[in-house]
Amino acid sequence: MLTAHGVTHTGHVREANEDALLVDLGLFLVADGMGGHAAGEVASWLVVDTIRSFVAQSQDGDKFTWPFGIDPGSSLAANRLRTAVHLANRRVFRASESRDEYTGMGSTVVAALVEGDRIAFAAVGDSLVYASTDAGLTQITTDDSWVATMLARDPEADPASLATHPMRHVLTSAIGAREETAVELVERTFVDSEVFLLCSGGLYGGLDDETIANIMGSGEAVAVAAQQLLDAALEGGGHDNITALLLQRTA
Repeated sequence: MLTAHGVTHTGHVREANEDALLVDLGLFLVADGMGGHAAGEVASWLVVDTIRSFVAQSQDGDKFTWPFGIDPGSSLAANRLRTAVHLANRRVFRASESRDEYTGMGSTVVAALVEGDRIAFAAVGDSLVYASTDAGLTQITTDDSWVATMLARDPEADPASLATHPMRHVLTSAIGAREETAVELVERTFVDSEVFLLCSGGLYGGLDDETIANIMGSGEAVAVAAQQLLDAALEGGGHDNITALLLQRTA
């Protein structure tokens, strides 16, 4: 049996919540919008709507086309996610050019699509996926932020100095930033009792890995653990919108 629960909060600083989440059709998604005025909310909504629409359209497997081709090394589920994210990128990019108030808007996205005992993940931006098992906490997707890129290039770089750098909020990849975008795909077998977390930067940015690991590995129901993660992030400052979506497969 698959159980999932998502929570989202504006946080203590932002005036509006530009995060969006979805649980539907075996699809689990978190998007973190960005842009002036209400553009961030528009971008994240467009991401959710576009990805859900293509996943629904492609559910039967024979009544759709592949406008961005097929990756022969990936499963059908991963290819469906890949195409859906590319479609979302194109839609947000075109919308950002359609009105002056939408100029520069964009979004991150992490999405999971479950088929049987397999799960496929797609990611763009700095929203992340974590997995919690008996072995501990693992970050499944890559952080497409300037800070993460600098730390990957130079593991001895001082995180404290990077945390105050003028480029610290820059994303190296985002939905809608360019006409085309790279999509990270990860696939794995869904093991019973394994817990996955899809979250926006406002969640993990306010928590250390130990806290995330302890809450995810506590054995609590996903609804309880998701709320505990949100509460902990709020207690940690809540400087950004916060979204946590947990899913678990149990026997």
